[in-house]
Amino acid sequence: MRWPVLILAALLVLLQYPLWLGKGGWLRVWEVDRQLHSQRAENLRLEQRNASLDAEVRDLKSGNEAIEERARFELGLTRPGEVYVQVPQRP
Repeated sequence: MRWPVLILAALLVLLQYPLWLGKGGWLRVWEVDRQLHSQRAENLRLEQRNASLDAEVRDLKSGNEAIEERARFELGLTRPGEVYVQVPQRP
């Protein structure tokens, strides 16, 4: 009676191995699912960044306000009659 139980137990283990550890097993499915969630989060972040850049490009193409704002902050542009005052920051 002992041999049939051992043989059935061995068969059960052999049948379960591909389900858990095989190429399409549960462990692989869980890993791919985790990677999918990670990639979706990254894609969402990149879509938001692209939307922001697209809005900035459209603003730069259509209006002078965005160009002037960039020139003021990045290049120190002043209009005629304006006075530029720089306040040093404490270390």
